[in-house]
Amino acid sequence: MWGLVRLLLAWLGGWGCMGRLAAPARAWTGSRGSPGPVLLRNRRSWVWNQFFVIEEYAGPEPVLIGKLHSDVDRGEGRTKYLLTGEGAGTVFVIDEATGNIHVTKSLDREEKAQYVLLAQAVDRASNRPLEPPSEFIIKVQDINDNPPIFPLGPYHATVPEMSNVGTSVIQVTAHDADDPSYGNSAKLVYTVLDGLPFFSVDPQTGVVRTAIPNMDRETQEEFLVVIQAKDMGGHMGGLSGSTTVTVTLSDVNDNPPKFPQSLYQFSVVETAGPGTLVGRLRAQDPDLGDNALMAYSILDGEGAEAFSISTDSQGRDGLLTVRKPLDFETRRSYSFRVEATNTLIDPAYLRRGPFKDVASVRVAVQDAPEPPAFTQAAYHLAVPENKAPGTLVGQVSAADLDSPASPIRYSILPHSDPERCFSIEPEDGTIRTVVPLDREARVWHNLTVLATELDSSAQASRVQVDIQILDENDNAPQLAEPYDTFVCDSAAPGQLIEVIRALDRDEVGNSSRVSLQGPLGPDANFTVRDNRDGSASLLLPSRPAPPRQAPYLVPIALWDWGQPALSSTATVTVSVCRCRPDGSVASCRPEAQLSPAGLSTGALLAIITCVGTLLALVVLFAALRRQKQEALMVLEEEDNPGLSCLYRPARMVPSITWPHPGSTGLQQREGASPPPRARAPAPHPAASLELCPAVGLPWASQLWALSCVLPRPQGEGRGRKGKGEAAGEGEKGRKGRGLHL
Repeated sequence: MWGLVRLLLAWLGGWGCMGRLAAPARAWTGSRGSPGPVLLRNRRSWVWNQFFVIEEYAGPEPVLIGKLHSDVDRGEGRTKYLLTGEGAGTVFVIDEATGNIHVTKSLDREEKAQYVLLAQAVDRASNRPLEPPSEFIIKVQDINDNPPIFPLGPYHATVPEMSNVGTSVIQVTAHDADDPSYGNSAKLVYTVLDGLPFFSVDPQTGVVRTAIPNMDRETQEEFLVVIQAKDMGGHMGGLSGSTTVTVTLSDVNDNPPKFPQSLYQFSVVETAGPGTLVGRLRAQDPDLGDNALMAYSILDGEGAEAFSISTDSQGRDGLLTVRKPLDFETRRSYSFRVEATNTLIDPAYLRRGPFKDVASVRVAVQDAPEPPAFTQAAYHLAVPENKAPGTLVGQVSAADLDSPASPIRYSILPHSDPERCFSIEPEDGTIRTVVPLDREARVWHNLTVLATELDSSAQASRVQVDIQILDENDNAPQLAEPYDTFVCDSAAPGQLIEVIRALDRDEVGNSSRVSLQGPLGPDANFTVRDNRDGSASLLLPSRPAPPRQAPYLVPIALWDWGQPALSSTATVTVSVCRCRPDGSVASCRPEAQLSPAGLSTGALLAIITCVGTLLALVVLFAALRRQKQEALMVLEEEDNPGLSCLYRPARMVPSITWPHPGSTGLQQREGASPPPRARAPAPHPAASLELCPAVGLPWASQLWALSCVLPRPQGEGRGRKGKGEAAGEGEKGRKGRGLHL
């Protein structure tokens, strides 16, 4: 067998690879500049075809794959054949004498499909080229030695459930490393090994398709399909490879919702407030995701009034909640129907509907202790202001709805009535005033009344009670603000000075219109005109007000029209000022009113200076006179011991020496010795001036004499005494001395 193969290869090599001489085309002398015989060619010496070697062939010795031969070689042994290039000397060897080419080892086409080599014939002795170098190719001939493989396997695919027959699922592709251009080694055919009868595969393209209709995800969601690829066109002897395709059926909305039971029963206490969860309902839907979303609704009006149903955040359960307060005493149970409907419906599957279901629901209301219930959600009461304590305001009422009912007790929460303006009867809820109320101080009183069951203090409820204080005419009108205005001294008669506005703190509409009136009569300095809108205009009369230094005080009378009418008086101050030509005030000082007399500022200052000088002279004169009187009184004391106003410490009664009863005056005969007189004690440093009554003097029985003797140091009295004695001696012959005040 191997001998036959070798002969076949030798035959192919000899016919396909041997060089032939041709007609000479040109002279070739070998290498440039070297001597040698001139060879004339009739045709090309080398004619090459491709060499072929079968891959994976491994014999006991090197295999001949071809032969090189030149026409120059005449068998004399002078020609040497050389081989260079890819694999030369290792994979491929050449017999230098014969030109036979052998392959030394088995080759794999999948590793290297061809080799490029360079052949050359040279003179054995001189190595002179006998032929120009020529390139040839050795190709590795393919054999079916590689099975098909699936480089992207295993595969995963999804197809909607209920798909029609022939729906494309996925395409698988196998790869064969053999030469597709030589034989059928790489010609593949696809078949289904596992997955029938659900899926099929196209033998040439590898497209996997559904093979049966109405595959239901709810029955089987996932399929494992095995696909085989076989080369050699699928014939016997071909190599094969396989892969798996995991096919998942995606969900479609082909199943309507269904309640697992026809009747649902729940219970809820009557005190459950709106929004309290009563129970959950779930209609079963084998679909997935959005195809299983549901909406719930209450079909009967009876249940829709007391309860509501909504879908949870997952879109699957129905949440039944309380919609309005329940009352066990009024109604003890509710029965109604609930419907569940798919929110997303595929028109392609309407034939599998309807996509909704209905179930019955019964809710039992359970009795529970309840707090008292007021007859109103809030109370609005009113009472006039200024009413006497104990005035009835109104009444609140609450009842215990439980059976048996408990008595109710009422109270006002302290924080809602911090001033304790109201009281409430605990038994009947009657509200009365405690103090007189003033609307102008506070219009609304917002009370919170607590109703508590007598049998259970824990059962209590509250209610808001708003009490409005009604207005009465109890506030006299008054001016809106203090008015202190001015008028120019050059203003024309009838000119508007100020608009005076009145304010009545009583409620608007309660006869709160205010009238204003000023002084009447021809002698009035100003005119007040009532505008009949709660204001009055202050005007200059036709006869201007005479100028004066002090501002004018204009009395205003105000009264309202309530029952009874209230009145008050107010005063508006008006100053007469000197104004500039543009009407702005230049001065409102006193000289502004004296300016008509024609006195300038300098003249006024001169007058003030003169007055001050005169006052200084008067003070000086009074001081001198006082000093003179003091001296005279000291002398008089020495001559008339009957009158003595002694110095005493502060807050002490002065010591007085009355005259002799036989004396008739303050005069004394000449030559008569003076009576002995009491000596006054030394004056206290804090002594003050005191008035001494002149008692017993016929000519001044009710006068008061001013003691003008000032406090003086010790020894001064003695000096004065000596001086007085000297004076008395000097003036002897005088009939007497008088008392000078």
